[in-house]
Amino acid sequence: MLKGFNYPLTPKGKSTLNPPPPWYYSSDFLSIEFWSDPAAVAAVLPAGLDPDSTANGHGIAMFYDWQFSGQNEEYLDPARYQYREFFVLLDALYEGRPVSYCPYIFVDNDAAIARGWSQGYPKRLGQVFQTRYYAATGKAGPALAPGAKFAGTLTSAGQRLAHGLVILKEPATDLSKVKQRPVVNLLHFPRLAAGKHNNPAVHELVENTPHDLKIEQAWIGEGSLTLPVVPGEELSDLAPLHCGVGVRASMAYIVDDLKTLKNLTK
Repeated sequence: MLKGFNYPLTPKGKSTLNPPPPWYYSSDFLSIEFWSDPAAVAAVLPAGLDPDSTANGHGIAMFYDWQFSGQNEEYLDPARYQYREFFVLLDALYEGRPVSYCPYIFVDNDAAIARGWSQGYPKRLGQVFQTRYYAATGKAGPALAPGAKFAGTLTSAGQRLAHGLVILKEPATDLSKVKQRPVVNLLHFPRLAAGKHNNPAVHELVENTPHDLKIEQAWIGEGSLTLPVVPGEELSDLAPLHCGVGVRASMAYIVDDLKTLKNLTK
């Protein structure tokens, strides 16, 4: 019997891209809120999700520096289980309930791509970097202090797709400003068989249900984001009309479940 959670399935299961859940995540991240053209936001929402008219095109851009582990200290294999990530979350409604939807997401690690596809995140390969904080601060990096600057960048296929900047103002005393809406994604696996290209094997709305969320060293301030126009890409359709709060923080949580909301297959 072949074993493994993701491809490849092998006799021993050691070559699989990911161990079985639960999956443990820790990260430093930058968060930048922004407002796009509401029509552009509505255009990327899948069937079953509605625009949130009260949000007026509101979204969040995220830069993450992640460390991952299963139950066997996978974090001790840092080349495989450290990765960086950029994505956007857009405010939407599911049956009238406020949620967020992820239309674009980029990572630099194949195991992270596989985990993301399992959760409905449409992950693509990219190169993501962000300014790091170290306990020993100096001119090589910022402190966690008013006026400190943290930046994030995304490139993919040799093109700069995003640049973000957060200028810290003060520690976040109200963590509700840091927490996100529940994330609802489109879990999609197509069929290659002739005559079935428009009849995917899986096409459903799913809700991500991470738990044991921890947020530490959260600072808030001013955020700015640019999404340049690039040939062959549509991320720039969400280019900010204006930006709002920026956040720099550390986070951890556990993933071991996914909630199916609606089957959209014909």
